[in-house]
Amino acid sequence: MRWIGTKTLSAVLAATLSAGSALASAQEKVLNLYSSRHYQTDESLYSNFTKRTGIRVNRIEAGEDPLIERLKNEAASSPADVLVTVDAGRLWRAEQLGLFQPIKSKLLESRLAEHLRASNDQWFGFSARARVIVYNKAAINPADVQNYEDLASPKLKGKVCTRSGNSVYNLSLMSALIEHWGERKAEDWARGVVSNFARAPKGGDTDQILGVAAGECGVAITNSYYYVRLLKSEKPEDKKIVEAVGLIWPNQKSFGTHMNISGAGVLKSAPHRDAAIQYLEYLASDSAQAYFANGNNEWPVAKGVKLDNAALISLGNFKMDTLNISALGKNQPLAQKIFDRAGFK
Repeated sequence: MRWIGTKTLSAVLAATLSAGSALASAQEKVLNLYSSRHYQTDESLYSNFTKRTGIRVNRIEAGEDPLIERLKNEAASSPADVLVTVDAGRLWRAEQLGLFQPIKSKLLESRLAEHLRASNDQWFGFSARARVIVYNKAAINPADVQNYEDLASPKLKGKVCTRSGNSVYNLSLMSALIEHWGERKAEDWARGVVSNFARAPKGGDTDQILGVAAGECGVAITNSYYYVRLLKSEKPEDKKIVEAVGLIWPNQKSFGTHMNISGAGVLKSAPHRDAAIQYLEYLASDSAQAYFANGNNEWPVAKGVKLDNAALISLGNFKMDTLNISALGKNQPLAQKIFDRAGFK
């Protein structure tokens, strides 16, 4: 974890001894950000915000759970203004711990779809990624893997690869399936998937795609942007991988493909609340949305934003699940229990 551009203790003390108006002015020009996003392309996101507003961004980067634990320990003395995470379930957890404060912003209400934000306006989704199915073109008939349900079909015995049941991406998918199907059907599905494993769950999402391309697996679950990274690559080995696999948007005739988000909320103890609100509103702007799409191959979510990522556009339109993403947090404890009972390690 690291601070970028963090004030030294002496500088803070000096500021404290300055005139009140000068201190207030200095505070208005700083934003302290705790973020689990670790993409190099986000550097432009921060610098553009500073250029537009004059507000300097200090940040700590770490995983969601360590950041949430840090915020719990810091409590009211935390210097953090905004928490950014790459999973709706973690945002929901932070909300349940009382870390956020509600934000009333006409801009956010008008720009962001209702199902992509907390009903109490404590956190908001600013970019989306899909949980898709990839298959080996030489070994699998795509008609057999059109839905998440198909991953539990006997037709795929010994052909399914995935990362672990502890993965937040899989937990969020299971949380959505619980909401759509109920606990019993969701657990039956998990058991069916386990019985179809080609190997024990391991690795990240890119590893699942590589396994499919190599023929170790027939099908796998992955987040969409990992596939798009390979699709955009100029490396010959990556081009061969993409040629070997196909992508399926699951459940197009039912509830749609499961979506997760990168999102953020203003912390209850935020010392620079106005700057924090400005930052959230900035994330909903056309320029910031373009960074999400072009920098990390995520879908922009603000209304009226035109997608200009050629690789994403090439994948075509698809039906997204519009389940309120709060369910991804609410159902996550049960999702983990189901995976554990099913032997989804």
